[in-house]
Amino acid sequence: MAKDKKMVTAITSMDEDFAQWYTDICKKAELIEYTSVKGCMVIRPYGYAIWENIQKILDGMFKATGHENVCMPMFIPESLLQKEKDHVEGFAPEVAWVTHGGNEKLEERLCVRPTSETLFCEHYANIVHSYRDLPKLYNQWVSVVRWEKTTRPFLRSREFLWQEGHTIHATAEEAIEETERMLNVYADFCKDALAMPVVKGRKTESDKFAGAVSTYAIEALMHDGKALQAGTSHYFGDGFAKAFGIEYTDKDNKRVNPHQTSWGVTTRLIGAVIMTHGDDNGLVLPPAVAPTQIVIIPVAQHKEGVLEKAGELRDRLAAAGYRVKLDDSENSPGWKFAEYEMKGVPLRVEIGPRDIEEGKCVIASRWNGEKSDTALDALEETVAKKLQEAHDGMYEKALANQKNRTYECTSMDEIVKALEEKGDGFVNAMWCGEEACEDEVKEKTGVGSRCIPFEQKKLSDVCVCCGKPAKHMVCWGKAY
Repeated sequence: MAKDKKMVTAITSMDEDFAQWYTDICKKAELIEYTSVKGCMVIRPYGYAIWENIQKILDGMFKATGHENVCMPMFIPESLLQKEKDHVEGFAPEVAWVTHGGNEKLEERLCVRPTSETLFCEHYANIVHSYRDLPKLYNQWVSVVRWEKTTRPFLRSREFLWQEGHTIHATAEEAIEETERMLNVYADFCKDALAMPVVKGRKTESDKFAGAVSTYAIEALMHDGKALQAGTSHYFGDGFAKAFGIEYTDKDNKRVNPHQTSWGVTTRLIGAVIMTHGDDNGLVLPPAVAPTQIVIIPVAQHKEGVLEKAGELRDRLAAAGYRVKLDDSENSPGWKFAEYEMKGVPLRVEIGPRDIEEGKCVIASRWNGEKSDTALDALEETVAKKLQEAHDGMYEKALANQKNRTYECTSMDEIVKALEEKGDGFVNAMWCGEEACEDEVKEKTGVGSRCIPFEQKKLSDVCVCCGKPAKHMVCWGKAY
């Protein structure tokens, strides 16, 4: 048991050092490994399996809303990137450039894809000619490169995996509807698959995507009270279409510019899961995305019939559609308990000689640590119930954290006091709409604007900063 204890206490307590706790989990749960390429990481099989489950669920949701997958090149000619001024200026500091092909210098530098708006625009210009060609609802699953100065596993890395949706529509109304629909898809996914509550809203002008008319976002609150932007959806209007010469003939036989959107989530969602649900013993994974939903641990497996019964339970659960693993290694049961607790497996099934005699097994739930005896005849039914309980319980726990760490303030002094006395969290406060006030709030309180929530509440009539008439309630916070 000393070995078991050492394994668990090797994780730094989140209350002692949240950043180190996060890194410890990423490493010890075998999600990532560092590489000789600074700022880049290896996503190990267990970490990648989480991403595969995220990808599978989201891809189904995209296709259910009419989207098709495509794949664009990873290189963008500099001249193409330069066509949309605001866009290129927004990404210029993070762009990685290819200057040579083999030993020969390229005639034109190639940008390593930081995002693909320009490539899609070039493609649309070639294939969109008539209103009959619209809409185009595309998505791609790729990696992108952004030369971040400060990196952390999953949260910020110089190369990361994501999906980026790109759509083009005949009218502004259709494009705006698409932008909002996809934000809702992300919010539903976070709730239904990740057990993670989010705040939906619009970004301020200073914080919107480079080249966008408007940017919408979902913001999640982590266990330490910091915000994490979990997904974004952008409405571009017809600005990109004009810059790239995309026109189509409408029903009145006039040549007009279409309207575009883009939207995306990344592997930072794995980081969000870790920081929303994890504890001092390791990961706590939502059942929908856990690589292994149930692990079966045979107790006294050297005794006759134990491994056979454990194998039978594994086969039954696999046949019922669950991702299940039987650990019949020679490690002790205690070591196994600690290992799968570390890896966040939602349910653990224990079966030993006495259990077999009594026709039962023991089921332990990772999210709350509860253990209960379950009749073997009712195993599938009980597992289904406990996995649903795990998801619901995790969501309610995360929602309670969000509510307890959301503060309503009517002055900057109140913001400072709330953060000092209660700790970091979301701060709801009124704003006049002026960027100068937005900047001053951040400078004096340490919290920046996260979004203008769709669900507005009138906390006062005046801006929390300048005292002028307020236009919006803003959700403020410290962010990753």
